[in-house]
Amino acid sequence: MNRVVVVGAGPAGLAAASAAAELGVEVVLVDAGAKLGGQYFRQDALVRGDRFALPLAVEHVANASVWAVEPVEGGHRVHVRIGEADDPSRTGRVLETRALVLATGAYDRAVPFPGWDLPGVFTAGAAQAMAKSQGVAVGDRVLVAGTGPFLLPVAVALASAGARVVEVAEANAPVAGWLSRPRGTAAGSRKVPELARYAGLLARHRVPYRTRTAVVEAHGWDSVESATVVRVAKDWTPVPGSERRVEVDAVAVGFGFTPQLELAVAARCRIEDGFVAVDAAQGTSVPGVFAAGELTGIGGAELAASEGAVAGAAAAKRLGAVVEPPLGAMARVRSGRRFAVALAAAYPVRPGWTGWVRDDTVVCRCEEVPLGRLLEAVDERDLWGVRPLKLASGAGLGMCQGRVCGANVAELVGLDDGVFARRRIAAPLRLGELAGAASTVEEAGERPASRADRAFGQDFG
Repeated sequence: MNRVVVVGAGPAGLAAASAAAELGVEVVLVDAGAKLGGQYFRQDALVRGDRFALPLAVEHVANASVWAVEPVEGGHRVHVRIGEADDPSRTGRVLETRALVLATGAYDRAVPFPGWDLPGVFTAGAAQAMAKSQGVAVGDRVLVAGTGPFLLPVAVALASAGARVVEVAEANAPVAGWLSRPRGTAAGSRKVPELARYAGLLARHRVPYRTRTAVVEAHGWDSVESATVVRVAKDWTPVPGSERRVEVDAVAVGFGFTPQLELAVAARCRIEDGFVAVDAAQGTSVPGVFAAGELTGIGGAELAASEGAVAGAAAAKRLGAVVEPPLGAMARVRSGRRFAVALAAAYPVRPGWTGWVRDDTVVCRCEEVPLGRLLEAVDERDLWGVRPLKLASGAGLGMCQGRVCGANVAELVGLDDGVFARRRIAAPLRLGELAGAASTVEEAGERPASRADRAFGQDFG
């Protein structure tokens, strides 16, 4: 019990693990990746070694999926499976902790449009991952589309991997959004050089960047052969007569990120506006559970790392470490959150995307559920919740369990955001693994807790 368990080894998780270990507590860092860094600091899988160094007090458990979190007396029990997801011989491990830090990050959101289920349509994150970690471009002629600043590094990564990026189609007009939040925009001024660097690289590769432009259909038989892009109004409804057909063999789409809430929901943390609610110490509504990074709001790697540093210090304090308030990190969190508000204002997902889909457009790719079947199930059965919706329509019943389609399906039928994250089993698990999940609970020797440093303030009590 007397150790910090951190789930996720991206910017937030790395910072949390390091901060807690440097304060003298034992840390177990669990991550699904083979190497440290998460999606943001994704390392080349073909290069040996790891470019990140952790304090000696941190045990890194790689290739590990946390499939459940349950409350126990005095803390939480974390259930882990270690090994590749398709390896039937992977092993189980159970960790108990009084201080759990969730830094599970987020995954790409892609909104449906006719043809988005064709081979050759990728999420922006998948396209970037292949280009960065393996040096492989997803196609020869690629259209990058959606909304958000993430489209820029994706386009640069594809171009660097040898693809011809025909254009970047940004559905919003972000300048207006940035101007509407001047304090948040000012808080992100340090990112201007990074933005300028991406803009220069796109110019060097002669990649057009078009705002208020969206991909509304992909065409092809066995794979993508072309795509239709249109000018869109502020609410993303297509402007009549603005359609263009672009010849491509791949489309990379990204519409922001969806926080990975399963473990936070399982731990019964309060969710507000689609994110985990935290206090100034990154503490959730559940004692002993802390959250950092995209779980608490999308604001970039710097904000995530600052939140992780605060969460790690608070977790260590809960275990009895004598901790000085991390004032610098807390100040960076406040500034970063102002930037996150401006970011959300500049790159919202507008409701007009629902007009891009037709009745025969697949909205759940795992179960091949078209929009017509989804709406028919809702209209005929007067469905009121996510479970009957899944059973009646099939949407969200596949391997991804609604991670890809959940936000879109919820918006299409009027359910609350995040309802698809309410699941007891947070990661795919074999029935045999579930049956044998009564692994021995590992105990770290208990140490007496010292009086908490009152300088941390009430939020750290």
